[in-house]
Amino acid sequence: MARGFESKSVADQQEAAMNPRAGSDKGPDPRRRGLELARTDILRRMDAAPSGPHREMLQRALADLDERLRHLAAESPRQE
Repeated sequence: MARGFESKSVADQQEAAMNPRAGSDKGPDPRRRGLELARTDILRRMDAAPSGPHREMLQRALADLDERLRHLAAESPRQE
C-alpha cells in the first residue's frame, strides 16, 4: 500500500534526527547565497532594461548588493 505525503515527511524527519549533520559541514551562507541570486537577477534585468530611470535604479541596486556582499565577506572571511 502506498504511503501518503505526511508519512514520508515523518519518515524523513526521523531519519534526519538519527543522522545529524556534522557542525563543521555547514555549507554556503544563506545570506550570501540570497545576495548572489539577487545580484544575478539585477544583471539579467539590466541586460533587458532600456536606458533611463529604470536602468539607473538597477545600477543603484547592483551597487547596494555589491556593498552588502563586501560587508558580509569582511564580517565572516572564508576559511579554505
